[in-house]
Amino acid sequence: MVGSSTTSLLVLGAGAVLGSALTIAIISWRSPKGSSSRKLLGQLANPSLVKNPTYEPFLEPSKTANGEVETTYDNLLALPNLSNNVPVEDFLHDEIVNEQFTRNAQFFGDEGQLKVHRAFVVVVGLGGVGSHAAAMLLRCGVGKLRLIDFDQVSLSSLNRHAVATRADVGMSKAACLQNHFQRIFPECQVEARNQMFDASAQDELLSGSPDYVLDCIDNIDTKVALLAACVKKGLKVLSATGAGARVDPTRIRIADLKESSNDPLSRSVRHRLRREHDIHGGIPVVFSLEKPKVKLLPFKGPNGEDAQPSDYQVVPGFRVRIIPVMGTIPAIFGQVMATYVVTQIASMPVQFEPVVNLDVEHYGILHQRLIEREELQFGSAEAVEVDREEVAYVVRELWRGRSARDQDSSNVGRGMWRSMNNLTLTRWDQSRPPTIDNLVLLTFDEAEAHESTTLEDLASDERELYSKVESVLARATRELR
Repeated sequence: MVGSSTTSLLVLGAGAVLGSALTIAIISWRSPKGSSSRKLLGQLANPSLVKNPTYEPFLEPSKTANGEVETTYDNLLALPNLSNNVPVEDFLHDEIVNEQFTRNAQFFGDEGQLKVHRAFVVVVGLGGVGSHAAAMLLRCGVGKLRLIDFDQVSLSSLNRHAVATRADVGMSKAACLQNHFQRIFPECQVEARNQMFDASAQDELLSGSPDYVLDCIDNIDTKVALLAACVKKGLKVLSATGAGARVDPTRIRIADLKESSNDPLSRSVRHRLRREHDIHGGIPVVFSLEKPKVKLLPFKGPNGEDAQPSDYQVVPGFRVRIIPVMGTIPAIFGQVMATYVVTQIASMPVQFEPVVNLDVEHYGILHQRLIEREELQFGSAEAVEVDREEVAYVVRELWRGRSARDQDSSNVGRGMWRSMNNLTLTRWDQSRPPTIDNLVLLTFDEAEAHESTTLEDLASDERELYSKVESVLARATRELR
């Protein structure tokens, strides 16, 4: 028995050594001589080759016996941007890059992944939410990032920052991300801007026709200025609302700004946008349905005495009082933002679940309306075999709580507090039974008009609507298999 175990261990050990040798050989063979990827691998294997005279860590680095700074991997916080001039079209032909993003390409397809590589995204605000959003955009292969924040990494922010370490404390948040990102995906063009966003800098900071702008700011004035600038410039923007004081990850949603009425920051931003810029909606936001679990901490002076927060503001209007933060929630906010943006860019947009405020009773009402409609139209409701749970699936998952004629993708998550009093389910194809994959949600007037026409007429007169509904019902058919 002992001999058998020893033999197994020897075989496993030999396999591990052989596997490591093969990996090194393959990388050496696949990497073109002199390529940036090979240089990167070589430098990571030998950190002493890397020199970074401009970086001054907050913590004292370790030193050798003769007083020289010892270059270790922990001290290595910046690599030269080795290949920012690599054409995006060459990314999928570079062996290292191709292997790094092979899972993405398998998911989106080569063309979808190439769209991601070609994308340019601006992230404003690089704290708990923004750092995670930016990090996952990078790891998904976004080819160009502009990172904007005026603040520095602090010790207390390490509980929620995506990549910062203690050695980064005191460093610009933008530069911190840039340095770490160059070790992850050096081919990405990362532009770090250590400055605050305001109206006077909007043309410069939003230049270059970005594909998306991510608003990860927690200050109302700056947030309003950024969102207004994006709307006026016609830029796609995704905004994050308050992630602090929350703890329930299952209640995070994406919806239109005007639907996020239970979030205090959203309410203030929405009011300011409407009053100052005549903007009433059309901006998707990531927010939580959860009410804040804790409140802002009382502000204390350096010696623990009561003090006025305004006396300690470095930047006028910015919050000084501390809001408790569970680090996982800002991280999830950032992951959701990155997911939304990357899937949009790759032409595989996610149909996010609408925030429909319905309970079992509401679905029961819609179920009863279907039965009554069947009796009225066909003289019997015997063909109705769907139950309340299946009605809930049709209403929420397929039609997102809205009429099939009101499925504009720009109205993300719309319908949060919408009354269902004017909606009903009816057959899409009147010749087929009212199954899950043949039910459409319409207003009463729309349902009556639909029941008096034919699918042939719809396919001819309203081709876009016909194709859209057919696509949704086909998805239901696939999911039911």
